[in-house]
Amino acid sequence: QVEFVESGGGLVQPGGSLRLSCTAFGSTLDRDPLGWFRQAPGKELEGVSCISGVDGSTGYGDSVKGRFTISRDNTKNTVSLEMNNLSPQDTAVYYCNQNPPLASNWGQGTQVTVSS
Repeated sequence: QVEFVESGGGLVQPGGSLRLSCTAFGSTLDRDPLGWFRQAPGKELEGVSCISGVDGSTGYGDSVKGRFTISRDNTKNTVSLEMNNLSPQDTAVYYCNQNPPLASNWGQGTQVTVSS
């Protein structure tokens, strides 16, 4: 079983930036596709971004395309999400997981709040 530990969230003003990090413990995931997901209050879980384990190709949801950048460091078993030009609609708890996600591997997530 893999444990994902997310960090880097916080309170930021609209237009600001944050960098989220996620470390996987318990297994080496250098060939596994990974993803970032988020859940806003009262809304369903949403896929934000994903990255391949083979060639590093990436994908983004329409709402974050051009603003968010996903990356991974297989030597550290980490995946990161650089978020720019944040808006209140980005407020959510952000999680990382394998892609597609495994229910048993959800971590605590990290809260991102965008507000003035």
